[in-house]
Amino acid sequence: MKKHWVWPLLMMSLVWGSAFGAIEAQDFPSEAVKTRYYDLIATLRCPQCLNTNLAGSDAMIAQNLRSTVLRLLVEGKSDDEVKQFMYERYGDFILYEPRWTPKTWLLWLGPLVLAVMGLGIWWSMGFSRRDTRQGLTDLDRKKVQQLLER
Repeated sequence: MKKHWVWPLLMMSLVWGSAFGAIEAQDFPSEAVKTRYYDLIATLRCPQCLNTNLAGSDAMIAQNLRSTVLRLLVEGKSDDEVKQFMYERYGDFILYEPRWTPKTWLLWLGPLVLAVMGLGIWWSMGFSRRDTRQGLTDLDRKKVQQLLER
């Protein structure tokens, strides 16, 4: 009878062990550092994953970057200094809101330029479609009258 319980217990222990191994334990020196840490990893993008922040990524590089963010915060770096550190190593991709630089002007101004161009085209089309209808000439009225009398 006891043999029936050995395999299920072994399987459950393996599943539970892997579940607990996936939890990343961090030691925070203060509640303020913990809050800043979670705010930062939510605003930094994982370099390996597509459109996933560091908080939501399970990639190895995301784990390394999370520990780097915590290390920098414990060292006393400001949020801007941590973002600058990441920017120097990974470029604009790591930031969800790219910086305002000549390289990113098109990214920031492109939608505005396209909207202005669209409004300009729409406005100019309105002028070209003015009511150009003319009334019927006497000859046209006579033709219509003849058709109606038939």
